[in-house]
Amino acid sequence: MDDRKSLQSQPLSVAIAGAGAGGLCMAIRLKQAGIPFIVFEKADRVGGTWRDNDYPGSGCDIVSHLYSFSFEMNPDWSRRFAKQDEIQAYFERIVEKYGLGPSIHLSTELSSAEFDETASVWRLRTAAGEEYQANCLVTATGQLNLPATPAFPGLESFGGPIFHSARWDHGIDLEGKRVAVIGSGASAIQFLPEIAPKASKLTLFQRSPNWVIPKPDRAISPFEKRMLRAFPWLMKVQRLFDYWSIEQTFRAFLKGSRLGLAWQKQSQRSLEEAVKDPELRSALTPDYPAGCKRILLSNEWFKTLARPNVELVRSGIEGLDQAGIRTGGGHRNADVIILATGFETQRFLAPMTIKGLGGLDLHEAWAGGATAHRGITLTGFPNLFMLYGPNTNLGHGSAIFMLECQVLYVMRCLKAMQARRTRFMAPRKAAMERFNKKLDVDLQRTVWAAGCSSWYKDASGRILNNWSGSTVRYWWETLWVRPDEYDFVRPSRLAAGG
Repeated sequence: MDDRKSLQSQPLSVAIAGAGAGGLCMAIRLKQAGIPFIVFEKADRVGGTWRDNDYPGSGCDIVSHLYSFSFEMNPDWSRRFAKQDEIQAYFERIVEKYGLGPSIHLSTELSSAEFDETASVWRLRTAAGEEYQANCLVTATGQLNLPATPAFPGLESFGGPIFHSARWDHGIDLEGKRVAVIGSGASAIQFLPEIAPKASKLTLFQRSPNWVIPKPDRAISPFEKRMLRAFPWLMKVQRLFDYWSIEQTFRAFLKGSRLGLAWQKQSQRSLEEAVKDPELRSALTPDYPAGCKRILLSNEWFKTLARPNVELVRSGIEGLDQAGIRTGGGHRNADVIILATGFETQRFLAPMTIKGLGGLDLHEAWAGGATAHRGITLTGFPNLFMLYGPNTNLGHGSAIFMLECQVLYVMRCLKAMQARRTRFMAPRKAAMERFNKKLDVDLQRTVWAAGCSSWYKDASGRILNNWSGSTVRYWWETLWVRPDEYDFVRPSRLAAGG
């Protein structure tokens, strides 16, 4: 099938960038509505972050029955917190069940998109030079898809293997090796306990410690699975219970929260039980309130750092050489270096080039920091819809829930255009500014606005990634499209040049 011709002839068509959780959810809803679509996926498999982050110990920190689509619950999760391979398999099954395969173009990276106002279409180009067009563009590239590699002096001079945790080299045997890990965030906290027993020496370079609380994980018994398969309503009850249990924890992210203080005490108890060395305990105790950075869940982290073959280094890295890593406190030899240095979380939609009305470049429009209307639409960029866009990340709750809210909002936008027989829509500047002004005020009430540095904030301290309230509030914000917030353009206006 020639997608260029099939989409061009349709009164409404959608191109989706990314085949992770958001892109697949969007594709399913479009297919159910009978709206033609095509999905561009730069990798050779679907799955997004769960395809990329296949490091040892990789798994979710949201309970399994909540980290799945509400319309496609899974009775066969093996654990309360699913591992990477199960989540990846879940998304691959969804592609097969809903027949999405023919509409997904794998190994096809969308490199640019430019809105043609006269024709009311997005003109798309892939990295291979192929051209497509569609009325609407939905980006589902995520916030955690571009690995961040710090520009350490001498990075290229290291004589052994070096790789990022999101690009794990499974061909490297770590048994008996001297392994250096740079970074101690959400990825390191999962793979470090897995590789420490194999390494002869493991050196962890930590910039700042994290608040770590126990992970209430356990295996789901065969009896429980049988009950969930036999009585699907039990999964809905479980999901509802999990949702409200986690939703209540949002108050921990408000400044001065008692729950936040309770988490700090819980973390300190776990640290004291596992680590007897007072100097190491001090090095692992944060100097900022719980929640300012991402709160991490682990039952093995502190125990791992107390192992005799594990060393914690707090001195800043000065550079790398052929034999290892130089710091202000000396040199550490290494056979393998693993970068657990996170992602370029604020380069939304990079490296794509996106141009809206009048050739306005999206990344130039975001020169002062990424913003969007409800994290989904953007002034000056008609029929562009973002999933997991600016200010839609969570400190609590399931990203899947947020994605479903966004997908349904996009569907309501498409229906609004169809009902008004308009060619395109975009949020009014005043409406978008009003929304983001209130958002910024609300975010100042949260612990994310405290003094720590985190991937939630830009250099000026503005919080670009996180949503300011509960997920219930976000659901309410996206429950309907408010027509007074949007400009709808009819074909007659285009013909008249207006």
